[in-house]
Amino acid sequence: MSDRKKDHIDLAFSSRTETGDADRRFYYEPLLAAHHDGRFEPFSFAGKSMRLPMWVSSMTGGTEKAGTINRNLATACGEYGMGMGLGSCRSLLKDDQHLADFDVRQYMGSNTPLYANLGIAQLEKLVENKQEELVEELVEKLKADGIIIHINPLQEAFQPEGDFLKTPPIETIEAFLYRTNLRVIVKEVGQGMGPASLQKLLILPLEAIEFGALGGTNFTKLELNRQTKGYNSHFDTFGRVGHTAAEMTAFVNQIVDQETVNCRQLIISGGITNVPDGYYLTQKCKLNAIFGMGSTFLKHAMGDYQDLAIFINQLQQALGIAKNFLIPTSNDL
Repeated sequence: MSDRKKDHIDLAFSSRTETGDADRRFYYEPLLAAHHDGRFEPFSFAGKSMRLPMWVSSMTGGTEKAGTINRNLATACGEYGMGMGLGSCRSLLKDDQHLADFDVRQYMGSNTPLYANLGIAQLEKLVENKQEELVEELVEKLKADGIIIHINPLQEAFQPEGDFLKTPPIETIEAFLYRTNLRVIVKEVGQGMGPASLQKLLILPLEAIEFGALGGTNFTKLELNRQTKGYNSHFDTFGRVGHTAAEMTAFVNQIVDQETVNCRQLIISGGITNVPDGYYLTQKCKLNAIFGMGSTFLKHAMGDYQDLAIFINQLQQALGIAKNFLIPTSNDL
């Protein structure tokens, strides 16, 4: 007891919060609930069951560390009831050399959602050649629940080895949906999407849309940073183009108010690095929403699983606190 009181005295002045730093997104209601007991009720999402409304967003594939990272993340998803999107599975379309890096269903179990991942450029070629069955075979091979299609025209444009898109992505997605019965999630890769693109996606029979909003890992900026010869400095501003997760949530709410939508599940990701940010947007969203994190999970998944488990335990505790004591204000996004 005396040590705790001494700590309070020693840390009192360095632990001040200025009134200007107050988080005005929430009403803090300390009288209306007890502490959360750590139990979360299962809910349906993306064709399976989850307990924590958190998604491990697609990050890595086909690298030396990918196997360890994916196995750790899959184990955590099974243990805590989260969903997971794999990194790009493009290499598996050709052969099974890297299959072990992606074949993680055994580690996460059969109850929680697992999605394979391909880029829009690869999908365009498959649709053009009427080879949609290769995607179905990929999903079956990985015992996945469906496929994530990532949309990345700016990344492809600035990547020296990038692919050239001949068809607007929405047309490729529509053709693919028409020819397959797979569950499909569409996501951006770090710059988000404007209201016209979201409106086009929301009217399609997609399983979900993942934001991949501006504020998280930006693959356009990543590709520009890879180029060190200075020839592309006039492209740098494109790394700042896009929409934040809060903006995109507001766009979706406006669309839902104005018309009937067929896609009714969202993964709010991009710049979400803590529970209050994700919790706030899922509560303000008018569709069924969970929040996703990529690089935040990644840095804890590279080594010992215990480090990742400690981190997710902290997220789980934080989510329980948010659910019991924080009520989003009526302010607009």
